[in-house]
Amino acid sequence: MPKVKLTDLVLRDAHQSLFATRMVTSDMLPIADKLDKVGFFALEAWGGATFDSCIRFLNEDPWERLKKLKKALPNTKIMMLLRGQNLLGYRHYADDVVAKFVEYAAKDGVDIFRIFDAVNDPRNFKAATEAAKKTGKHIQAAISYAVTPFHTIEKYAELAKQYADIGADSICIKDMSGLLKPYEGYDLIKAIKKVTDLPIEIHTHATTGMSVATLTKCAEAGAEILDTTISSLAMGTSHSPTETMVEIFRGTEYDTGLDINLLLEIAAYFRDVRKNYKKFESSFLGADTRILASQVPGGMLSNLESQLKEQGASDKIDAVLKEIAVVQKDSGYPPLVTPTSQIVGTQAVFNVLFGSYNRLSGEFQDLMAGKYGTCPAPKNPEVVKKALEALKMEKEITHRPADDIPPEYSKLEEEAKKALGTGTVSPEDVLTYAMFPKVAPNFFKKRGEGPVVFKPEETSAAAAPAAAPGQAARYTVNVNGANYNVVVAPAGTVAVAPAGAPRRPCGCSRRSCFRRRCNYPRASGRNDPALCC
Repeated sequence: MPKVKLTDLVLRDAHQSLFATRMVTSDMLPIADKLDKVGFFALEAWGGATFDSCIRFLNEDPWERLKKLKKALPNTKIMMLLRGQNLLGYRHYADDVVAKFVEYAAKDGVDIFRIFDAVNDPRNFKAATEAAKKTGKHIQAAISYAVTPFHTIEKYAELAKQYADIGADSICIKDMSGLLKPYEGYDLIKAIKKVTDLPIEIHTHATTGMSVATLTKCAEAGAEILDTTISSLAMGTSHSPTETMVEIFRGTEYDTGLDINLLLEIAAYFRDVRKNYKKFESSFLGADTRILASQVPGGMLSNLESQLKEQGASDKIDAVLKEIAVVQKDSGYPPLVTPTSQIVGTQAVFNVLFGSYNRLSGEFQDLMAGKYGTCPAPKNPEVVKKALEALKMEKEITHRPADDIPPEYSKLEEEAKKALGTGTVSPEDVLTYAMFPKVAPNFFKKRGEGPVVFKPEETSAAAAPAAAPGQAARYTVNVNGANYNVVVAPAGTVAVAPAGAPRRPCGCSRRSCFRRRCNYPRASGRNDPALCC
């Protein structure tokens, strides 16, 4: 039995991180048989933003996706990411809704529930954990990782012990920003192993460029499971490549035992699939080291830039990044993960645009009033006072927030019937409506049309006069809206350059030239003058 196991994230977090959670089920099923043969600890395939994306953008029923994947993956556990009392929506739900959601998620195919809470409040795990226990499924309690004065290794170890006490079967370190450093990860795993013998899984992103080293050191410290993704959907804001980690550990005591050739076949499949979603991809695919200083997750950074652009204040991004640190401190150092990353980020934008706490978002008021749970550190009392006044509350909530939410499943069921225009409704449809009541009605109306279909964007070539014998043929080719000059030499060699690029005396369209040859073919070992001269 391998000492280190891998959970592959290709069916959920990889495409959520790289191209806005747009992958449709029909692009997953053809490769499911090979994925099922690999021997992963699990495949993360549901939860997170997939539910929202399915009904909002893909016209696809997320419950049907789960059922189809379960049927296609009979030998591999399916993991989902669940936001505790938030489930997959953006507010706390009553305990009866949480219980019903977990019941049907387990029934339709979820084997492992990775449960987390944005502020790491163990009380927000209670309902989901108890419901998952009744299904007999695996409960993985995730610690949202942050780097602040209050998030020490000792605090994290204490949290892990609390999660073990509430019934977790394993512990996950959820590093959503790529902030977990290799040696700190090593020390963290060692500390947690002193307080619990539960298996530990490491989830980190490649955003800052540290993830491969971090996973390696965490394995050396005793972490039994690592999150990776197949190489063709790895790196950038995604995760470490599965094949890379398999080869790093091969022949060592941490050998995963996985078949690299099978993994390469899977990588080739997703390399082609990725072409379908090019228009959703960020232009940034490298290592974003700004996060090491700002600690702002990549997705949150792009969201902030979008907000400022809408306000005509793009030049204020640096001020907002500085203000985020202030707001995070004033709100008790919540980890920057959904939904607290959006709440803290939006308030920072408000502070920069309108003055410090002159305008409070509704969600920020709720966070300061304790409606999301207890934050790791004390909050700024003056800001808490402003939030309470706005909410007309006398004092901050100190009990479990969900205790204030009366049972609501029956009410939501009646609303779902109206939205569907029927006298009966399935529990899955009630839960879909509960998660996104404003989006679900439109989805119900259009569901019968079937999921959207994405295809690679077409490449078109402009007609050009035929070349005379012995002369190069020249074309202008349009790819995704950009024009390129293409020169086909008589020998069959091809040169491509952006249209309008300056030409050198030698006729080269590259910006740099070296003795009548482009640096490009020279650097790539293709020193053929016909490519440029």
